[in-house]
Amino acid sequence: MNPNPSFRAFGLCAVLCLLGVAALAESPDALIAKGDECDKKLQTKEALENYLPAYKLEPNNTGLLVRIARQYRQLMSDTSSKKEKLRLGYLSLDFANRAATLAPNNSEAQLSPAISYGKMLPFLGSKDQVDASPRIKASVDRALQLDPKNDTAWHVLGRWNRVLANVNVLKRVLAKAMYGDLPVTTNEAAEKCLLKAIELNPNRLMHYIELGRIYAQMGRKDRAREYLQKGLAMPNKEKDDPEMREIGRQTLGNL
Repeated sequence: MNPNPSFRAFGLCAVLCLLGVAALAESPDALIAKGDECDKKLQTKEALENYLPAYKLEPNNTGLLVRIARQYRQLMSDTSSKKEKLRLGYLSLDFANRAATLAPNNSEAQLSPAISYGKMLPFLGSKDQVDASPRIKASVDRALQLDPKNDTAWHVLGRWNRVLANVNVLKRVLAKAMYGDLPVTTNEAAEKCLLKAIELNPNRLMHYIELGRIYAQMGRKDRAREYLQKGLAMPNKEKDDPEMREIGRQTLGNL
């Protein structure tokens, strides 16, 4: 995936313009701590207002790069504009890729690009979607190799399997003719991944709703209802939970 270089450069310049002189007077650790407090409160913009000045001071801080990538992904949920979602997505991807390059043995850093790609996927063109697919898989595989207990990685892998299992023969033929082969996988593979994610962390709404979506895709309506209802009964704890909850409601309504 090769976004327009001027588009990316403009985005990064806009990021750096957010750095305040007063904030730069604080230490990176202090700024990161403030950003973490905002992140816990789901105050994404406020978190960035602290993380970005810290990044100016410590551009090779892997943990900080992962944090910033996450904030830009979360901001994608706050806009309805496809153009703005992609702008934020590419910013997220830039920071995520830097983290992955700097920390080849850190599971969270390796996973970060996969999450960014996944968040952008519905808004990308067909060619970029095909191009992103193996990148997501490679990123997740490396993250799980480093930390098999990374429940977010299992979730991303499950979603990757679900999406690809739903690509019909005609779409595969067209994709192969125009862009290249798509991996072949199954809903059963997706199911195993989400069951593993729930086993590792049973307190995340998104795991249950994603598993419910998989069962709905498999035609297993009773199991779909069971997991969708479990997810919908859980409180919102993460920035993306309201969006995931709405997807769960829609899936449940379509059963």
